[in-house]
Order: sequence, then structure tokens, then C-alpha cells
Amino acid sequence: MPRKSFVPGAALVAAAALAVGLTSCTAGSGADGSGADAKGGGAASSNPGGEPGRYQTLPEACGLPSRSAIRGMLPGDGQPLSSAEADKVYGGQADITYDTDRRVGCRWTRETTAGTRHIGLDIQRVVSYDGAVSDDDKAQGIYDKKELAAQIPSGAGSPSPAASSPSAPKGKDKGTGAVPNGASSPQGKAASGSPSPTSDPSTEPSGSTAPRVLDGLADAAFLNDKLVTADSGVHRDVTVVFRTSNVIVTLTYDQWSTDKTMLPDSQELQDKARSLAGDLADNLSE
Repeated sequence: MPRKSFVPGAALVAAAALAVGLTSCTAGSGADGSGADAKGGGAASSNPGGEPGRYQTLPEACGLPSRSAIRGMLPGDGQPLSSAEADKVYGGQADITYDTDRRVGCRWTRETTAGTRHIGLDIQRVVSYDGAVSDDDKAQGIYDKKELAAQIPSGAGSPSPAASSPSAPKGKDKGTGAVPNGASSPQGKAASGSPSPTSDPSTEPSGSTAPRVLDGLADAAFLNDKLVTADSGVHRDVTVVFRTSNVIVTLTYDQWSTDKTMLPDSQELQDKARSLAGDLADNLSE
């Protein structure tokens, strides 16, 4: 008996349904941005409020500052470094991060007989996953929280380092504890024997070295300065935070003194940190 011819109607219907489903999945995957970011650098956002930021990748953190800048911030005590030692000190130690397109960092340290200095660099690229919020606005919100947490006084920004007041003499009296912003800290007499200021200049609200918003640095920036005398050693910690588009940079610079009668100089540390921050902002813009 002859066989009946097979009409694949059901198969055609199933194949068509499968094709529609695959098309939907492909479109959904593209919308989600199956890569690291939901926003692509080359694709324009359909919502102007959710524009991607300028930066889609990050540089290698240890290579961003110049070797000469790092050398100037980590002075020695007259003892020359070997080539291997110089590479270790000035080359920095990279932070371990899970996604170097979103966050990178580096640390530098130099120990001398007078104490130790550290430099820390943290670079964060911010991506907004809210279609109504741009990457820059998201980054500004994070920056604002950092400024608030640091308790930076509101108001006008600061003068440039070149216009700052002369460096204050270092004192010789032992500190008694952490010095909060706005409180005085006795310093005693300077090394030359002449009287030194009766308070730490970095804690004077009206002083040029007080914690403050920085004008002329990237899109937004502030500087914080803390003197700590209560733990194992006297140290001053200077922090500069700035935002450029959707990138937030945090630069820390501290000096530890082995002699508790000698307070690290606020003006010197601030000037060097501010100068390096300006170089970093310029290098990121290139």
C-alpha cells in the first residue's frame, strides 16, 4: 500500500516559534550589555539623562604618576638606593582588583631613619545602571558622599599651592591624641629655638592648610588633612579626592615620624599632594 506524503506543517510552526524566541533573546542580551558594563562607549543612549561617561577604561595606576613626582614625595635620608631598590620604591605596588576597567590602585612606601612616607592611589570608574542617571551624575553622587564623610567645610575653595602661606615650623612638644578638624594642637618650639605657632595650621578653619574644597582641579575636588598623635607614632594624613567625568580619584599621602616631638609639616605634604593630583588629572585627560 503506498505511503501518504508527510506535510511538515507542525514542524514549520515550531521552527517559526523557535526563531522568534531566539530573536527576542538576542535583543534582550544586547540591551543588558552582557559585558562588564551595561553602557557601551560607542553607542548613544536613547535617554539623554543616562549618557555614558567619558572614560570606558582605566590606565595602569602605578604608571600614571611620573617617576620624578613620586621621587620628590618620598625623600631619602642621604643614603643612595641601588637600581633594584629604586625600582621597588618608585615603581609602586599595584592593588589587586577584580576588574581593572572599573577600579585600579597603587601604593608607594619609603622608610628612612626619620620615619616613613606612604602614597596611595585609588582610581574608580563609575557606571550608572539607571537609564535616567548619567555616569557623571552617578559619580558626582559618590563624590558628594565622600566629601560629606570627610566633613569638609562648605564655602569658597582654596587658593592654589603657589599662593598658600609659608610653611609653618615644626614643633617639639609631644602630641596627646588625634587632632580633629577645627581643634588646636600645641606644638612647642621649633628646631631653631624660636617660638612656633600655638596651634596646628591644618586645624585652623580660616588657614590656607585647613581641610577645604579645591578650586581649579578637575570637575570637583577637596583636600583633607589630619594629624594623629595618639597611636604608635605621630603621623599626618593628607587626602585629595577629585572627580573627572565618571572617574573618582583618591590620593592619600602620609608621613610618620619616629620622633613624637616632631610634627610632620602640613604645608609641605599638602603642596606635594595637590601638585600630584593636578598631574594625575592632566594625565587622565590626555
